[in-house]
Amino acid sequence: MIRTHIMVCGGTGCTSSGSATLISTLETELAAKGLAEEVKVVKTGCFGLCALGPVMIVYPDGTFYSMVKPEDISEIVEEHLLKGRPVERLVYKDVHPDAQVDEHHATSLNETAFYKNQMRVALKNCGLINPENIEEYIALDGYAALGKVLTEMTPEEVINVVLDSGLRGRGGAGFPTGRKWQLARNIVPNADQKYVCCNADEGDPGAFMDRSVLEGDPHALIEAMAIAGYAVGANQGYVYVRAEYPIAVKRLQIAIDQAREYGLLGKDIFGTGFDFDMDIRLGAGAFVCGEETALMTSIEGHRGEPRPRPPFPAEKGLFGKPSVLNNVETYANIPQIILKGADWFKSIGTEKSKGTKVFALGGKIVNTGLVEVPMGTTLRTVIEDIGGGIPNGKKFKAAQTGGPSGGCIPPQYLDIPIDYDNLLSIGSMMGSGGLIVMDEDNCMVDIAKFFLEFTVDESCGKCTPCRIGNKRLLEILTKITEGKGTLEDIDKLEELCYYIKENSLCGLGQTAPNPVLSTLKYFRDEYIAHVTEKKCPAHVCKKLVRYKITDACKGCTKCARNCPVGAISGKVKELHVIDQDKCVKCGVCVDNCNFKAVIVE
Repeated sequence: MIRTHIMVCGGTGCTSSGSATLISTLETELAAKGLAEEVKVVKTGCFGLCALGPVMIVYPDGTFYSMVKPEDISEIVEEHLLKGRPVERLVYKDVHPDAQVDEHHATSLNETAFYKNQMRVALKNCGLINPENIEEYIALDGYAALGKVLTEMTPEEVINVVLDSGLRGRGGAGFPTGRKWQLARNIVPNADQKYVCCNADEGDPGAFMDRSVLEGDPHALIEAMAIAGYAVGANQGYVYVRAEYPIAVKRLQIAIDQAREYGLLGKDIFGTGFDFDMDIRLGAGAFVCGEETALMTSIEGHRGEPRPRPPFPAEKGLFGKPSVLNNVETYANIPQIILKGADWFKSIGTEKSKGTKVFALGGKIVNTGLVEVPMGTTLRTVIEDIGGGIPNGKKFKAAQTGGPSGGCIPPQYLDIPIDYDNLLSIGSMMGSGGLIVMDEDNCMVDIAKFFLEFTVDESCGKCTPCRIGNKRLLEILTKITEGKGTLEDIDKLEELCYYIKENSLCGLGQTAPNPVLSTLKYFRDEYIAHVTEKKCPAHVCKKLVRYKITDACKGCTKCARNCPVGAISGKVKELHVIDQDKCVKCGVCVDNCNFKAVIVE
């Protein structure tokens, strides 16, 4: 009889930290101690605290272990599982907003600062079930929503519930999901074929929300797509997922196979006469395929390029047939909306942005990982309470939401409630959910340049404003970061941004200038410093920094010995000097000086 369950994260983050080895070591040790019949090891999805992996939770007591190594397993088995004494040195300690670890008190997981401000809807089952076992999903009301709509509701009633819930697309644009389904059902009601598509091709730097749902709860997507198929009159679904997500692809395929075996996909589901099946299509990593028409073009086997709209996919989408497309997180909300009702869902969030939002929290933050909060939660709560604040005593400078399509949010907006409209009002956007935190050591001109480099590389090249315009933007930004810019370049930069936004064919080009515009709006002084003073205030842009050796130098010669270009000279026990003409600004001298005698000007 099973008395203890050990949930080990099997998401990409913890897998890369060695959780697979941890599981095999744990199973071997349990067998050696005669506990294999009493203790069950379950490989689950993401718990959220990705920076602390590998992580594992022991139930029923709920002890949360973090950064566990294979060599720790024997101690956990001996002390915790046999003697009932948790191994305190491995137990997760709460990290408070001041980024200090309380060494003396380990609170229950739900009461920690990281979890207590969260509300899991899309991530409801992640970390709780084995994603490769359909029976565990069914045990938590899995496929009950599909059964309800097929046996108790008309397609119109399903659409009305989704409409009434206020659910908006979580892929970035925030279009009402029920409205999209309504259009797909009604524009061409008698179409011989319709399709349901899923965008699992998230390509924003630092974003991994959809991947985590696929890895931790793939049946939620399958169930939701089947519901969407019933609502719009489609019998075939396609999940377009990045090939760089091997764990997600594997678990999704296992889930699809299991759903077919259980009669939850295929012909005559639940004996109702409704047919629905689905397949996976792998994307090659093109960011532009996050745009719905480019995604559908890629599924068709062509080069992923956007098509002019109208006609919209609801009228003429995949293979020229009426189609509906949502992203993974959007679908993940559907089963719970059906089971708990529209009123339940719209009681969460703000007036115009209902429900919760999943964010991939990264950058200069203590708790890097995955969080899900009600719409309307402030940025300060996410960064300081859930995220644990900025490490190393640094000051918050900006948060980038929406990835390459979004904008940078400065400190004065830390208390703004996060929802679609509020973020747009300050020059950013929700996007798919990437949230990158920056501190005082980040250069905002360099950040804008980083995102432009990404979008220039990812542009499909179909339209001139995006193909040429963004390249010109990048050239100007590069010129400024190298100290060759002028004030006229800043004006030209801004003017070109608005031209590209207004004339590009698809969302990639239309939003690509956003990081530039938001940094110009809130951090214009940094652009001016780069141009007029030929300095980078954050000491990031290499062409604008100067390394200098101060009187603190002891003449140990370590910097000179490690300089790759021989730019440092000086005798033993005497002040050394850097030849600025030879210096390549690599920073090796700073890294190797034991006396902090090398400074950056």
